[in-house]
Amino acid sequence: MYTLKQVSLFMTLGLLPATALCQEEPQETTVGEDARRVAAEQASDVASITYDRGIVTSPGRVTLEPSLSYAHSNSTVVAVEGYTVIPALLVGLINISEVQRDILTGAVSMKYGFTSRFEAGVRVPYLIINEDLRQREVFEGTPLDTVRESSGEGLGDVEVSARYQLNDGLDGWPYIIGSLRVKAPTGEGPYDVPQRIVRDSDGNPIGVELRERPTGSGFWSVEPGFSFIYPTDPAVLFGNLSYVWTMEEDEGLANGGTVDPGDVIRFGFGMGFAFNERTSFSLGYDHSVIGHADYEVDNSLLDARFDRVHVGSLTFGLSQRLTTDTTLSTTVSVGVTENAPNAEITLRLPINL
Repeated sequence: MYTLKQVSLFMTLGLLPATALCQEEPQETTVGEDARRVAAEQASDVASITYDRGIVTSPGRVTLEPSLSYAHSNSTVVAVEGYTVIPALLVGLINISEVQRDILTGAVSMKYGFTSRFEAGVRVPYLIINEDLRQREVFEGTPLDTVRESSGEGLGDVEVSARYQLNDGLDGWPYIIGSLRVKAPTGEGPYDVPQRIVRDSDGNPIGVELRERPTGSGFWSVEPGFSFIYPTDPAVLFGNLSYVWTMEEDEGLANGGTVDPGDVIRFGFGMGFAFNERTSFSLGYDHSVIGHADYEVDNSLLDARFDRVHVGSLTFGLSQRLTTDTTLSTTVSVGVTENAPNAEITLRLPINL
């Protein structure tokens, strides 16, 4: 049996399961049914954390969730090409680059509950990307910076997902939800946008520059995973673990090369706390470990970057239940690793139809 405070927290966070309020006594069953009916009208996501950490959608119900996200990244890279004569003297070239990237993402998600334990959903994003690159070659004797701008706009990668609640969360067990997500390369990938060959002062090719920013990954991916939700008065603890398998593709490289962008291990955890029956606060952490990327040319496997890339973000969320059918969630994510966005703000408005 759940306390009134836990019920309020579940309702605000959208975590109330179909079996949470089942009672043994007949006089309490009516109360449980009423509370369950009201709670079923709330969003099934964990407010202001991620798209798929909540209890599954009630059977026969459609949840429509428009969202808007803005992410900003700023990084500085110092490249040194030369040799050291003595510890204080460097002979060669120093290149200092600063990259600023702004990404605005509008998305519409829809979920439908087939049973009290199974739901399916789809998410369609649209991205607007702007990137500025400022660099200066220190040893060329010029105080001027070279500034290049590039942008991209269009449909992102569409996702289709399915989630199944594996247990009832009884006998001290957390609720366990299995999930499967498939992402299609509907957006323009890095190998689909126009490119320009970068050459050095002698005319030798030294790299490839994208004229436009890609709006998608360019690869199919499949992500199985699990979510865990554990109610403990007065809070709700949650976590998730998943593995992203990305299919290698023939991207038209020289000599028939194929590209494997690397698989990803994702995990996260956090806590939700309700101030009252309408307002809740959440704190979470998400981390992704991206495996090394490589490409194959003439049956030779070549590495494209480091063995692993870590992306970690600390997330703060605030959720306000506006009506029995609508919840407004605000999320602020702060990057704690070098490859994570510096800051990201997301607004979600799940609506039960």
